[in-house]
Amino acid sequence: MSILSGKKILLGISGGIAAYKSAILARLFIKNGAEVKVVMTPDAKEFITPLTLSTLSKNPVYSSFTSDDEDETWNNHVELGMWADLILISPATANTLSKMASGNCDNLLIAVYLSAKCPVYFAPAMDLDMYKHPSTKESISKLTANGNILIPAEVGELASGLIGEGRLAEPDSILNFIESDILNSLPLKGKKILVTAGPTYEAIDPVRYISNHSSGKMGYEIAKKGADLGAEIYLVSGPSNQKISHRSINLINVISSQDMHDKVIKCFEEVDVVIMAAAVADFKPKDFSNKKIKKDNIKPNIELEKTKDILLELGKLKKNQFLVGFALENENEIKNSLKKLKEKNLDLIILNSLNDKGAGFGTDTNKITIINKNQEKTNFDLKEKSEVAQDILNHIMTEINV
Repeated sequence: MSILSGKKILLGISGGIAAYKSAILARLFIKNGAEVKVVMTPDAKEFITPLTLSTLSKNPVYSSFTSDDEDETWNNHVELGMWADLILISPATANTLSKMASGNCDNLLIAVYLSAKCPVYFAPAMDLDMYKHPSTKESISKLTANGNILIPAEVGELASGLIGEGRLAEPDSILNFIESDILNSLPLKGKKILVTAGPTYEAIDPVRYISNHSSGKMGYEIAKKGADLGAEIYLVSGPSNQKISHRSINLINVISSQDMHDKVIKCFEEVDVVIMAAAVADFKPKDFSNKKIKKDNIKPNIELEKTKDILLELGKLKKNQFLVGFALENENEIKNSLKKLKEKNLDLIILNSLNDKGAGFGTDTNKITIINKNQEKTNFDLKEKSEVAQDILNHIMTEINV
């Protein structure tokens, strides 16, 4: 999944021959999961039709302060500017660059640009001499000084037939530039995080097993949020119906507690943070039958033995890793959590209470208390698990000074 997935992108198009590439750009953004709205200058419609762009973006295309219908509805430039997570002006002609730099607000696109609170990218496109002209250089310099982000023009064949700098960057290059720029600015960029999720299955025979009610949703939400914040994620998951797709998430599927132990230990040295959200079985059958046990032959009492305590082992192995555990309790909650925090050498423990309605296994919500090594407690209200994941990661980032 692209870092642009779920982003709201406003694509601004000014009047140059390279405007034809905006159709490809719109399609690329949507293919990568973004929502796209298009604002064109009046001159841009000479080079590509609003119909093409509205069809590709599945949204109306805006080019003037009022709509073309009989009611002449006002197109709210402030609302459009506030809607966007990022704005891309491509192609940005010399005329449009000058207006952006000077604040000469004579069309809807410039009004939206001046209203924007989000990052603004601009990709110049013009002939060689125009691109080299001091006035153009001055416009670009002013825009970058004001925090706008330049996507440099490329060298190539221009509309005039000349070859030189001024050619609009190719759509794939623009997409990659924006993705890289966003990733490089994310707070967890460069960090590797190991997350465990879901239950484990402890086999009795090839058909039957011991497990618990964990859905894996909490761990999966933590993995998603961590990837969105720029981290490379190793998600070690027991059997789960949860789905995940993100280019920064390495999904490692396991079945048993032994499988999870082996994969977690293998990854441990490489990571900066470990978040053990999985509900690993505490016990497993002592004896496993290679063949299905006939119902009449099943013993009423299955002898159990303890599984390996992965979290305890990580606490002993840890060097510079930041180690986070979970505690699901229904009595003496704080006391038991503090005991686990100390005995397993954790940096944080996340307490879930079975006494809180809407928390724990099999729900879309959770209610947590975070306790750090200094026994400082932070309580949170009942929230969607995606929001809980954000709270957990925010707390971790504070603890590791990110």
